[in-house]
Order: sequence, then structure tokens, then C-alpha cells
Amino acid sequence: TALNHQLDHQLFHIRMANTPGTRKSAGLLLQKMYGWRGYEVDTHDQHAPNRITLYAEAEGATVGTMSLCLDDAGVGLPADENFRDKLDDLRSRGRRLCEPSRLAIDRHVSKRVFASLIHISYIYAHNIHGYTDYIIEVNPRHVMFYKRMLGFKDFGGERHCSRVQAPAVLLRLELEYMGRQIDKFGGMMEQREGERSFYPYFFAREDEPGITARLMEGKD
Repeated sequence: TALNHQLDHQLFHIRMANTPGTRKSAGLLLQKMYGWRGYEVDTHDQHAPNRITLYAEAEGATVGTMSLCLDDAGVGLPADENFRDKLDDLRSRGRRLCEPSRLAIDRHVSKRVFASLIHISYIYAHNIHGYTDYIIEVNPRHVMFYKRMLGFKDFGGERHCSRVQAPAVLLRLELEYMGRQIDKFGGMMEQREGERSFYPYFFAREDEPGITARLMEGKD
């Protein structure tokens, strides 16, 4: 799906990476942004059946990407490798989990690129497929960013993440909470009156039906 927005005088498009070429472009940005921090990342499983990858494009260049893994009984989630007991606790309570991961944003683009990628992943996961929770593994020094900017909460403590060979903290965000923040702040942009989160840079709630329809129809 393609969504075009003239934001901060910068036109960008958000699409689903569903061809070898677009997956490669997203993977290259991921390797660039993780590599300069000294992290290792394997991009070969971007075509896993329970994973979608979104990417943002501006002036022909890939400037942002993220993946969303939807919990599947046969495949599970990447976080199961390190936090299976914590995720199974949520599953036993009837929660439907999905895991945003591999988020990489070029340092020279608007924060609205980040907000738009997250909002579209929310629409795909919650509005279309009925998932209830985001769970993420993040480096300890990024914990406060996700708490402050999106409202994630501590959930599983800190453990060693074998995939990136670095410590990871498990955080949880109930998608009902995200929906309430979108209702309250979505589309406000600069008129956010002191709100420090990213929610003012999300789409306005009234934009969601059109975006949802485009995602369901697979329009580009």
C-alpha cells in the first residue's frame, strides 16, 4: 500500500516491502543504521510468513523501515527466543501478540516518518487482524524513548539477546491504549500543546478508514 503525505515539506511514501528489490532496500537501510551502532542484524528472514515489512521512501531513497511479526502457533515471535515464559503468560490470558522490530529511520528525515510507520503497523495489526498487544525487545538505553514516545511499559526485565549479541529489555504496549492516544492526539502535529509523545504526528483518527481500506485492498 502507498500513502503519500507532504509533511515538513518532504513527500514520503509508505509501502509494504513485498518484492525482492524492496526487501533488499529495506535490509540495506537496516544494516546501515544498526551497523554504525556496532550491532549485528540478519535480514534473510524478512519474507517469513508471519512477518510484514513496511518501508518509507522519499525522493527514490528508502528512508525508514520496520517489520511487524504476528504471533503464530507454528512460528511464534522473535522475542520467544529470550522471553518465551513472559510471552506464554500473556498468551494464556488470551492476549494476541505482535512484535514490531527492525526499526530503522534515516537520521535526516522527519519524525513523522517514524510515526507513520508505527501507525500503519497498528492499523494492520489491531484494526484489520485484531491483535491486542505490542511486545518489543530494545536495548536498555532505548527503554526511556519507547516509554516516553509511545507509552510502552516494563514487562519482562533485561536479558541477553542472542540475535544481536547485546542486552535487551522486554516492553509491552496494549493496543487499546495506543488507540486512545490516537483519538486524543492524532493529527495535531505542531499544535500539540506540550505533548511530548509521538502521537500528535500520527494520522488523525478519521484518516484510518481510508488507510485501512487501502491496506486490505493491497493498493499501491
